[in-house]
Amino acid sequence: MKSGWSVPGVAIALLFSAAAPASPEVDAAYPAAHALYVELHQHPELSGHEVQTAATLAQQLRALGYEVTEHVGGTGLVAVLRNGAGHTVLLRTELDALPVEEKTGLPYASKVHAKDDAGHDVSVGHMCGHDLHMSALVATAGIMAHSKDSWRGTLILIGQPAEETVGGASGMVRAGLFTRFPRPDVLLALHVGNELPAGKVGVVPGVYDTNADSLRITIFGKGGHGSAPHTTVDPIVIAARTILALQTIPSREVKPGELAVVTVGYIHAGTKNNIIPDQAELGLTVRTYTTDVRKQVLAAITRITDAEAAAAAAPRPPAIEHYEAADAVYNDPALAQRMRGALEGALGAGNVLSAGPITASEDFSVYVEQGIPGFYLSLGGADPAKYAAAQKQGTHLPSNHSALFAPDVDPALHTAIGAELAMLRELLRADAAPPARH
Repeated sequence: MKSGWSVPGVAIALLFSAAAPASPEVDAAYPAAHALYVELHQHPELSGHEVQTAATLAQQLRALGYEVTEHVGGTGLVAVLRNGAGHTVLLRTELDALPVEEKTGLPYASKVHAKDDAGHDVSVGHMCGHDLHMSALVATAGIMAHSKDSWRGTLILIGQPAEETVGGASGMVRAGLFTRFPRPDVLLALHVGNELPAGKVGVVPGVYDTNADSLRITIFGKGGHGSAPHTTVDPIVIAARTILALQTIPSREVKPGELAVVTVGYIHAGTKNNIIPDQAELGLTVRTYTTDVRKQVLAAITRITDAEAAAAAAPRPPAIEHYEAADAVYNDPALAQRMRGALEGALGAGNVLSAGPITASEDFSVYVEQGIPGFYLSLGGADPAKYAAAQKQGTHLPSNHSALFAPDVDPALHTAIGAELAMLRELLRADAAPPARH
């Protein structure tokens, strides 16, 4: 995922030591997993339009013996493998890519263009790592299907659409994910990022990431000739003042030590240099950890936006549309501790690190909020040598969503498969106790 990492009590040297134990079954599955990764990377699809991506996963999982249901909540898919009496565990991957032009220079870099929901032609790229997640899930599915003597119970694999627009999880739940299919006892997922070197994983008990709120603000003015600003109410100037004032919310209104991020990701206004437009549009993302700070920040955004417009004698108050939201993901602490033990056994204790909450967000929280314990694992994706150099220089590697983001596939994909296998086999042991529900 993105920023916000903390590795308490772990020497930096440990980040580059302790190679993971060899796993013949993961090594055997790796070539096909890597080929699938390249295929998915070259053919990304936007949120809600993952038709071919879903079909590819459905075909491979069906060939492995899974009962596959497609079109669950749009392009979502659910694959079920039953292996006798026991617990039920769900492992989730995302299907969608981003409207970002890839600039990694990789020989298999995406060159895809597509129409977004607004009809704009955009570049499309897997610049968040979902292609690696999917490839790992299919490889894990194959190993689990061919090693039924190592576990008991029911394994559910889901391919979720529209994670990037935080609507896919809700869509699958509304479509009957937990009523049409066996209800899981545990939920699992992982995400790759450059915050740790490839080969390492990070465990976060409790709050894993942030609440996310997407806002669209339209500021209304009075247009006119650029040479006669006195005859207008300039919405661009109001927008500029508003953007600067919004930055005082985290710095001056939120208590020090509490997290709040208010980012204006775009401003759309005007068509020509000598025309003052009638309106300007701002796009915001807001991140918080707690409910109280979330309410405080959203209220402050409305107050400041209205006040700046009123101060400029705008002809009408701004329109503020709250069009996307996701709650923070919560990792069940007892489950996180149990998964740490399984991961250490499979990957080596030196490759399993403690970490703090991150500032990214996503909609895995929707599943957890159905009353099912969940665990979300952070997967290292950074080239170890580049990571070490960045640590030494005090710089940052490209984050998820960057045009330059590219995980170090080997060993990151190896590690993802090994981690998923370890967690699933621990939870699906014949004598495994079910986790407590909260």
